[in-house]
Amino acid sequence: MDYRYEAGAFSLKNTLECGQCFRWSIQPDGSYCGIAGGHRLRLRQDGSILTFFDTTGEEFDRIWRKYFDFDTDYPGIYRSLCKDAVIRQAYEYTGEIHILRQEPWEGLCSFIISQNNNIPRITGIIDRLCCNFGEQLPGGDYAFPSAERLAVLEPEDLSVLRAGFRVRYILDAARKVADGRIDFGRIASEDLETARQELRQICGVGPKVAECALLFGLYRLEAFPVDVWMKRVLKWFYQTGFPEEAKPYGGIAQQVLFHYVRCCAYAVPEEMQH
Repeated sequence: MDYRYEAGAFSLKNTLECGQCFRWSIQPDGSYCGIAGGHRLRLRQDGSILTFFDTTGEEFDRIWRKYFDFDTDYPGIYRSLCKDAVIRQAYEYTGEIHILRQEPWEGLCSFIISQNNNIPRITGIIDRLCCNFGEQLPGGDYAFPSAERLAVLEPEDLSVLRAGFRVRYILDAARKVADGRIDFGRIASEDLETARQELRQICGVGPKVAECALLFGLYRLEAFPVDVWMKRVLKWFYQTGFPEEAKPYGGIAQQVLFHYVRCCAYAVPEEMQH
């Protein structure tokens, strides 16, 4: 049984390809396959209709409605954000990108792996992590391994990942999550600066990874990761600072701006690129 959902201006492609997640892949027929929260899904977008293959309405409501964040008023958020001309220009390209409700440990671990890395290599490391240490799911796929599963391992156990210096960071994070020193429930409710400092107790977690973990793992929509692309955005368009009225949803704005500039850097006037 398939389930169809009217998604309005939501963009499946740009939501899954904007760099916030690493376990989804496009198929020859234009559908996407991925694993989230221990569940496998194939879905496709045709116009405003999303088809969730082999999915019941009950499964959609229980798992995927929340994961894709369909109950948040994105049209209203984007109306507010698009009062800014630069965000509006980016949104006209990207459409309605949603912030996925990813599991906090997976979000943190994935962005530790992402440091000084490219998306194909990040995806490869995460695939090897899941295949070697994750629980096998029906159909042969693997869930993301828990912090507790990784916490008991040693660096040599993770040599199969070919993750280099990141192995030490993964293990430190896993141990601190497993023993409660990093408590996602607590961090989710703290003020943003305190939450940042808590995450930065983890070896190798600097400002960017902490911000990514907050936005993509803990759904802190005010978090605003800044990488090389966002540094360019701020330099080119926001010399006097990012607009205050956009900051409560800065993470959504960041994803739209990041994806637009990364995909369409040619659209930026050459004189602004110096």
